[in-house]
Amino acid sequence: MLQVCLNGARSRAQCFHLPVTPAELAAAAREAVAAGAEDIHLHPKDRDGRDTLEATAVAAAVGAVRAVVPGIPVGVTTGAWATADPRARAAQVRAWTVLPDHASVNWHEDGAALVSAVLLDRGIGIEAGIYSGTPAAQRFLAWPDAYRALRVLAEITGTAQGDALHAADGLLGALAPVAAPILLHGEDATAWPVLRHAVSRRLATRIGLEDVLHLPDGSSVSSNADLVRKARAIIHGAVRDMP
Repeated sequence: MLQVCLNGARSRAQCFHLPVTPAELAAAAREAVAAGAEDIHLHPKDRDGRDTLEATAVAAAVGAVRAVVPGIPVGVTTGAWATADPRARAAQVRAWTVLPDHASVNWHEDGAALVSAVLLDRGIGIEAGIYSGTPAAQRFLAWPDAYRALRVLAEITGTAQGDALHAADGLLGALAPVAAPILLHGEDATAWPVLRHAVSRRLATRIGLEDVLHLPDGSSVSSNADLVRKARAIIHGAVRDMP
């Protein structure tokens, strides 16, 4: 499965082409799905372009995207950078009026179990975000409801390019007891090497402007669709060569 991560916590200052408004997210989602994306992850933004978990922003972003790509699962973040207090974050999730298909929960953040419990109660799938170099894997595996996660996002973060694959294998080893499907991805310099590694391990992966702003050759991109097309080419070539 190839997921597209449309914008992340980035700003327009980092990427001029970043989709921020509901209309921009919808257009980016439509193009990415046409290019081969099978699942969508996005960060709703407030009027100042900052990540928010407020119900009106979530409803606008999710509703706009669903309208143009019916049948494609749409997920959002619950990152603590949007709302630091775990109880307030959980209250915001309880207040959502338009429910995404899934939401990511970062298990190195305080309140992950609380936010996850609210998501489960509301029937929203959980993408358990497990960052490399953190105690997230152990925390997630100790959670009694870990088996109910939709998938695990094995995220290689803060790692030099030369160490990325070693870090990925270490994280996958730590996640060996997990029953849920694993989506493996990197960020910035590690995004493309880790994507290739995920394909070689027959794992789901993702690509998009949240994770990387350039193609494997270092050239810049102007859209999520550019990244998805390149990822699809890599996936197709690797699958063709697999025994």
